[in-house]
Amino acid sequence: MVNFVLIGVCIIAGMIFRATKTIHPDAHKGINTWILYLALPAVSFKYLPKVQWTVEMLFPIMATFLISVFCFFFMKLYSKSKGYSGRSRSTLELTSGYSNTSFIGFPLISAFYGESFLSIAIICDQTMFLALSTLGIIAAVRGGSRSGKVSIAFILTRLVTFPPLIGCICALVLSPFIDLTFAEPFFDKLAATVSPLALFSVGLQLKFNGWKKLIPQMSVSMLYKMILSPAIVLGMALLFGIKGDVAKITVFEAAMPTVVTSSIIAEQFRLNTKLTNLTIGFSIIIGFFTSAVWYRIIDMFF
Repeated sequence: MVNFVLIGVCIIAGMIFRATKTIHPDAHKGINTWILYLALPAVSFKYLPKVQWTVEMLFPIMATFLISVFCFFFMKLYSKSKGYSGRSRSTLELTSGYSNTSFIGFPLISAFYGESFLSIAIICDQTMFLALSTLGIIAAVRGGSRSGKVSIAFILTRLVTFPPLIGCICALVLSPFIDLTFAEPFFDKLAATVSPLALFSVGLQLKFNGWKKLIPQMSVSMLYKMILSPAIVLGMALLFGIKGDVAKITVFEAAMPTVVTSSIIAEQFRLNTKLTNLTIGFSIIIGFFTSAVWYRIIDMFF
């Protein structure tokens, strides 16, 4: 329950601070810098060294990346049919192809399935984070370019200098050789700032004026994120004969709302932050209801 209260408090606080002008208009940029350069890398060092890698864990990894790939083609066709710009298409990819598998996903998994299932959820979360740090950044770079076309060298440069990806790679490479247990309290403290600060940043940028004009884009984004994505993963699990806890949690995590980090990336690469922030806000609210529906659906198959 405290996680759900925190969501409302952080977003509303950001909106109030912005409306009353008690904070600098560009304050969210400083907050986002903290999250990108310190908090998100700490998340990788907190969770990745503890992951127990097995063959069974390949399914959530494969499913997470395929959701992002399918999202690329889905939004490409949709944007083409609507005549949207490359910037709008990239924004839709960013808000639709990546799930809030930790801040929303973890407490919901604990509520519906129990805390023992978080070990599987961590795989989904870190894979999603890796996909967002690679495929998500590629989409953002393309959409942030005026021509919509950028060189491979430029994309690679942005990827290898993206702090969260650097942290993710370092955690994977260093953990087998260095015991990082002594630094866990430090990583815990930094990682704990991600969700409240990211949501506060969303609140600072969240403006509801003109939201009716964005209903079509928000609707198709949430349709893919919370309906089609888990349906795709469910179909994959049935097709490949994946059953049990891994299948359950992977499908459930795929049904989570839009990840709040997409707002930070959208702002950094000058995408449509208004669409991103509104989609995050609405998807979190609607996600509480759709997740309960998916819990029942999942229970029917596994």
